[in-house]
Amino acid sequence: MEIKDSGARREFGTGAVRDIAEGKGRCDLLPLGKVGELLHSEVLKLIECYVRKGTIDCVYDSIGVFVAEHLTWGNIETAILEVTKQYEQGCQKYGDRNWEKGIPVHCYIDSGVRHYLKFKRGDIDEPHDRAFIWNMLGAMWTHKNKPELIDLPFATKE
Repeated sequence: MEIKDSGARREFGTGAVRDIAEGKGRCDLLPLGKVGELLHSEVLKLIECYVRKGTIDCVYDSIGVFVAEHLTWGNIETAILEVTKQYEQGCQKYGDRNWEKGIPVHCYIDSGVRHYLKFKRGDIDEPHDRAFIWNMLGAMWTHKNKPELIDLPFATKE
């Protein structure tokens, strides 16, 4: 299964590009903790922990909880091997290592939460499970390697 492509791109100041986000909503602006309570989702509560507090372990844990709850692949190793297909298809769309040029963290949270919700809803138009993990890995990598691109509430606290 391939990732969807609108053909339209947004380019970031770093030179990285992604598919457009306009018209898809802004999942990163949701009160994720409350939505997590409503949906009984530990994954969303963990992402809220990161967004509000900057606790990167919460993002790691969100992947672990997701894989444990959704036995699509059976184990984390197989899940990561499936996510490599997301990287491969991303290279075909945007070029090798495009994401390493730098994408604001809120974009990963926005897209990751959207893919998570679509997966939970049962959408099968693209591989939402592996797209969720890809986005969370992107958020973690950016947090560590490009801290200037952290644009979440915890980063604006003094």
